[in-house]
Amino acid sequence: MARELVNEIVAEMVANVLSVAVAPGDAVAAGDTVVLLESMKMEIPVIAEHPGTVRAVKVASGDVVQEGDVLVELTG
Repeated sequence: MARELVNEIVAEMVANVLSVAVAPGDAVAAGDTVVLLESMKMEIPVIAEHPGTVRAVKVASGDVVQEGDVLVELTG
């Protein structure tokens, strides 16, 4: 049985989650914004580097994330 390949999109800094642009089951293209973070009054879009399907969203608007926290899991 083949294992499902999962691509984790992680936070690169401590930040607040302003919005989540995807939901489980959504198709994502490389370059799509999946989460919008805010740090030091700057908005930082988190971009999918690879295409795939959203397997799980690990954050919600209003959450505080730490560097390395998983934001979204993609398959495909």
